[in-house]
Amino acid sequence: MKDISLMSRAELVHELIAPTPTSAAETAATYAENQDSRRSGIRDALVCHKLAVARELLLRDLAKRMKAEPVLTAPAVVREWLQLYCANLEHEVFIVLLLDAQNRLIEAHELFRGTLSQTSVYPREVVKATLARNAAAVMFAHNHPSGVAEPSRADELLTQSLKQALALVDVRVLDHFVVAGTRTVSFAERELI
Repeated sequence: MKDISLMSRAELVHELIAPTPTSAAETAATYAENQDSRRSGIRDALVCHKLAVARELLLRDLAKRMKAEPVLTAPAVVREWLQLYCANLEHEVFIVLLLDAQNRLIEAHELFRGTLSQTSVYPREVVKATLARNAAAVMFAHNHPSGVAEPSRADELLTQSLKQALALVDVRVLDHFVVAGTRTVSFAERELI
């Protein structure tokens, strides 16, 4: 099956609305010993696929909105995108939202992937990614798989370190979000930036 992230919008919509296929495997499963569990497994896989396709469409639509207008005028869109992207991951990720001079999204980039409880973030790589896309400002985000959205002291120190490194190349740090389940905490709202 084709990677969902590589599919065009038209292909995604087709995948989402396509009728449930009746395959030879599904027909054979009907007559097999464990026909109920097999049908259930096929049905579950189909539902998971449709949900992944719908998620990808939503992510793209929210990113399109962030590219069209300054992210500071639509903080709810940013939060929705972040929650959709990383709220239910079982490992930490560190994301950089690269913004132009009008604070519109250039690109959202997952720079680092970690374990259940931590991610190593390297300021040099953040600066390189920012300069490579000619960003004027950035927003950071990472998730807490634990479900606790409170920023740790290490999160605060990392943010200050990244802010100092990016200030050397005239890139503003607008916010850092911590995402955990349905809760998203903003450093800017808490005056931690």
